[in-house]
Amino acid sequence: MYSNTSMTVITVRVDEETKKMMESLEINWSEFIRQTVRKRIREDRGKNLAKAVLINERLRRRTKGEMKAEDIVRKFREERNA
Repeated sequence: MYSNTSMTVITVRVDEETKKMMESLEINWSEFIRQTVRKRIREDRGKNLAKAVLINERLRRRTKGEMKAEDIVRKFREERNA
């Protein structure tokens, strides 16, 4: 899955009891942590996207019925030149 990819080493500190419990399980902890980190990143990106969509919708609702920026600028220029 990660062949041809350069990997960076990170260190995680756990207490002795946790380390012993980890060793008692047949889990590839490096792979588990990689998958967990990637999952968290995807979730966070999804939250950010959802937040951006909500902000965009709020902004769009506020502008309904208001003049467009181009129209405001045009009106200002017309009044200034009159």
